[in-house]
Amino acid sequence: MCTYVTETIAVDGSGKGPAGWFPLRRAAVYVDHPYHAPYEHTVNIDFGNPDLGPGARVAVELTEEAALALVDAIHAALAAAPPGLASARSGG
Repeated sequence: MCTYVTETIAVDGSGKGPAGWFPLRRAAVYVDHPYHAPYEHTVNIDFGNPDLGPGARVAVELTEEAALALVDAIHAALAAAPPGLASARSGG
């Protein structure tokens, strides 16, 4: 069952597509049928930059378990680093 619920947030980072690196400005997260993954439904995450057109997009399709593990891994990596180290305010 598709929920048609999409969570969209502004992001600040970089992604690599077929034409090389580009700035990321948006991420969308939703549960839906995957395009490529061999499952009925997946957690889909699209990173992109709408100002650069449809080619400026990086997509992932994860199982629920993989998505939750990714969330945990992000939390663990940030907890292990000095606070603010990866912040835009830190200057890199």
